[in-house]
Amino acid sequence: MQTPHSGYHWDGTPNRFFEGWYFRVTLPSDRQSFAFMYSIDDPSGNQPHSGGCAQILGADDGYFCRTLPDVKGFWASSQQLALGHWGKIATDDAPNPGYLEPSEFHKTIKEGYQVTPTWHQGALFVPNGSYCRWEYRIQPVYGWGDAKRGQLATGGLLSFFPIFEPGWQVLMAHGLATGWLDWQGKRYEFVDAPAYSEKNWGGSFPKKWFWLNCNCFPEEPDLAVTAAGGRRQLLWWDESVGLVGIHYRGQFWEFAPWNARLSWQVEPWGRWWMRAETDSSAVELMGQTELPGTVVRVPTSEGLRLSCRDTTFGELTLRLWRGNGRGRQLILQAHSNLAGVETGGSPWDGTWSGL
Repeated sequence: MQTPHSGYHWDGTPNRFFEGWYFRVTLPSDRQSFAFMYSIDDPSGNQPHSGGCAQILGADDGYFCRTLPDVKGFWASSQQLALGHWGKIATDDAPNPGYLEPSEFHKTIKEGYQVTPTWHQGALFVPNGSYCRWEYRIQPVYGWGDAKRGQLATGGLLSFFPIFEPGWQVLMAHGLATGWLDWQGKRYEFVDAPAYSEKNWGGSFPKKWFWLNCNCFPEEPDLAVTAAGGRRQLLWWDESVGLVGIHYRGQFWEFAPWNARLSWQVEPWGRWWMRAETDSSAVELMGQTELPGTVVRVPTSEGLRLSCRDTTFGELTLRLWRGNGRGRQLILQAHSNLAGVETGGSPWDGTWSGL
């Protein structure tokens, strides 16, 4: 079930480059989510922004950030989803950075992380005494696509060419995670918790964007939705684009610039509305939050900057119709209060209306 773009994209040159990954596990019984954000900037090294970073949006939207400045400690596969970053090592005769069996990682790596499609493990500490440790296995359920078309590039066919930047790929729209996580001394244990992952990469950066994501609907455990809009660079100009993808009971609904009409109204923070239509289906998303959210770091042309606001406690309502015109039929309505919602970049002078 490997999606396109699962592998590491760096081509080995010293040009400005970043790649970032997002992994989240949601714990419905605890009403908490933990989102892990990993990034590597200018991996050739010896550049102003060279280095790695691990951020965690944790319990109650708490924020944790640990820099991993040695690019030589970072490793990733260009063929599949597999990456990690070693910080402190417990032995002088450690092998070159790469995947370790979980028990070996625990003995060898005092600080760092590693992740594959089916395993996620790490331990990170900051000087003020805060820490997070975790180990969990993942059973993928949905990538990005369905049985008829196979796994698809989230950005479409043109995403294979370096004309759209940054690139974006949903790696796993829905999965089930089982394991444990120790957040600042509180241990969480979970079985078959909803899990999600995505990535982005490139040498240039979106001016502004919004994002909604949820795969934890109480009445619909087999439902996952990801939606986003952004102002991205295309060769020598930029354009606004949006996308909605829904996995539901084995089917995939895709609403993208190449097959749908999309519109949205998004406030700088707190309110999201999006609608998309094709000749055979339509979807409407409404998101909101009264929480202040948490500001996190994102890649920019000047390196990582605090230029994005997130919460994993967003309210999200989804309506999905089949058919068109007067014959359109509502086939799904779902609501969650454990959705990820986000706005980022600038300028956000007022409501962003996209048509």
